[in-house]
Amino acid sequence: MAGFDYIIVGSGAAGSVLAYRLSEDPANRVLVLEAGPADRHPLIHMPKGIAKVMADPSHVWAHESRPEASTANKPEYWVRGRVLGGSTSINGMMYVRGMPADFDGIAELSSDDWSWEHIGRAYAALENHELGAAATRGNSGPIHITLPTHRDRLSDAQVAAGHALGWGSKRDMNEPDDAVAIGYAPRTVYKGKRESAAKAFLKPAMRRPNLTVMTNAVADKVLFEGKRAIGVRVVADGAVRDILTDGEVILCGGALASPAILERSGVGDPALLSGLGIPVVQANAQVGENLIEHRAILIQSRLRQDISHNREYGGWRLVKNALKYFLGMDGLMSAASYEIVGWLKTDPGQNRPNAQILVAPFSFNMDDRTQVEKVPGMHVTAYTLRPTSRGAIHITTTDPDAPAGLSANHHATERDRAEMVALVRAVRTYLATEPLASLIAEETSPGPQYRTDKEILAAYDRFGTCGYHAVGSCRMGNDPDSVVDPQLRVRGVENLRVMDTAIMPVIPSGNTNGPTMAMAWRAADIILRDRTARG
Repeated sequence: MAGFDYIIVGSGAAGSVLAYRLSEDPANRVLVLEAGPADRHPLIHMPKGIAKVMADPSHVWAHESRPEASTANKPEYWVRGRVLGGSTSINGMMYVRGMPADFDGIAELSSDDWSWEHIGRAYAALENHELGAAATRGNSGPIHITLPTHRDRLSDAQVAAGHALGWGSKRDMNEPDDAVAIGYAPRTVYKGKRESAAKAFLKPAMRRPNLTVMTNAVADKVLFEGKRAIGVRVVADGAVRDILTDGEVILCGGALASPAILERSGVGDPALLSGLGIPVVQANAQVGENLIEHRAILIQSRLRQDISHNREYGGWRLVKNALKYFLGMDGLMSAASYEIVGWLKTDPGQNRPNAQILVAPFSFNMDDRTQVEKVPGMHVTAYTLRPTSRGAIHITTTDPDAPAGLSANHHATERDRAEMVALVRAVRTYLATEPLASLIAEETSPGPQYRTDKEILAAYDRFGTCGYHAVGSCRMGNDPDSVVDPQLRVRGVENLRVMDTAIMPVIPSGNTNGPTMAMAWRAADIILRDRTARG
């Protein structure tokens, strides 16, 4: 199989958008490789099926972190989608654009191509938003963005408590004004079903004769002639195949997979590569470094009254809600993982919000987070937005099916530790504010025994989780040590680019699904511009 102009490795947020954009020109022959199966599992499309899908090994990569102090010396799992649509087929469906300063910061480290001016236009182009068009919001793009439909006494109280603290109210929580606010969160749910990148971008583009999609095709490595990328070696149905390109290879595997593919291909730290018997194509010790992730903590409360959603996920009520979903009726099974979002400052000296909370009208069984509690409860997931600690991810074997080994290195800096402690205290103040306070009987996790700075950090270590927002492991920059240049080209080689969360030199303020799609939309402009320049 040969003759493709673009081989895109990965069908997630970035890969699906690039496939959509690059195949718009019928002269471009595009191939998308996806390691997992097609997205036929019915629970993928049911928004509230997320817990079951994320626990299904046939549809996920389960990256295991090394035990370290910041994870209470236990491993934790950073799960990513291994299915058509990538992680957009298993994520929480919250749609957060990030703040303008995030992208202007990326532009300062790379080029003006990535400034908010360009990214705002990309958002307006890719969105089909329920609220209609605005300066940086679109109403005719491929992906549908909707607002929550289910609101009740508890959820209204959760929003009102933030307003009582002076947090603002916004119809569109993504308005680019950097304001402290709380409200109902935009989501990638449409007509009651998950709107993954595969559904919004890839499947419509698959009607074009110049786009080919291969599922169950695990990318082993990029093939080179000298320093020039000429194709990809894949393992498909147990057989090894070399797929060649007349143009470019674009890695879109995400922050946990793309550096691993580069290292297996001979691009990385020579000491690591030689230890695994991999010939060095291009030395770059930054591959797999600069890994940034949100460290989240779940603050859970038991309620005085049975007004939570817990009872709706068990017994005859669960059957009723499932039937409503399968009959095409709106209901709880069509809700995103979180439908209330808040942005706040952990201290008033911040020039913009530095923390995010996600508020839910249900509570987990902490021994099995695929289940809810039997008693009424609610929880808040909280994380600081721009951590300064850095981890790393590197391969430990040449097996393409083996997830790379990662070091999380959470709260390694004093700034991160101070903000994390302040955030827990801010959330507790929020929970103690009316009209929410009188509904809450007690905090059940981490619990009132975690009060001092040291105890709160210990709670993060014991009960915390990754935010599923890892970025930075193939850092883009205008400096010669960066992995990719501002045009996404892997430094030192030809015809190879990376476009996914791995290239982000800093982490966006919030969930990464929206920023990845917008950056991929902008990346297509850059790639096509380069193609035109080359004639």
